[in-house]
Amino acid sequence: MEASTKIKGLGRRSRAARRKPVSKSVKAGLTFPVGRIARFLKKGRYAQRVGVGAPIYLSAVLEYLAAEVLELAGNAARDNKKTRIIPRHVMMAVRKDDELGNLFKGVTIANGGVLPSINQVLLPKKVADSEPKAKSTEIAQ
Repeated sequence: MEASTKIKGLGRRSRAARRKPVSKSVKAGLTFPVGRIARFLKKGRYAQRVGVGAPIYLSAVLEYLAAEVLELAGNAARDNKKTRIIPRHVMMAVRKDDELGNLFKGVTIANGGVLPSINQVLLPKKVADSEPKAKSTEIAQ
C-alpha cells in the first residue's frame, strides 16, 4: 500500500516536471509572437481589459499582411533580376497592388522612390497615325 502511494506522488510531480511550456503562438499555429502582442496591448492602454482572443487575432492579421507584402516584394525583386529585397521592391509591390495601395496610401517608404510613369504629353507622336491623314487629304483633292 505504501509503495502505491509513493508512486502516485512521484507520478504527479514527474508529469508536471516533464511537461514543457507551450507558447501561445505555437498553440495558435502562428509565427508572430502572441504573448508579446498581448503585452503591448495591455501596456498601451487601448482598453481597460484585453480579451484572450484579441492578441491571437491581431497576430494572425499582422502575419498575413507581412506575408502578403513580402511575397509581392519578392516577385518585384525577381522581376528586376535581384535576389535581395530592397525598400524599392517593397514600395513597387505596395503601390501596384490596389488593396495594399489603399492601406498604405499616406505612407512614405524610405528609399522607395516613385512609381515610374511618363506623362502622355511628353511621349513622341506616333508616325503611323500621321501617314493615313496625308493619304486621305490626297484622295479628297
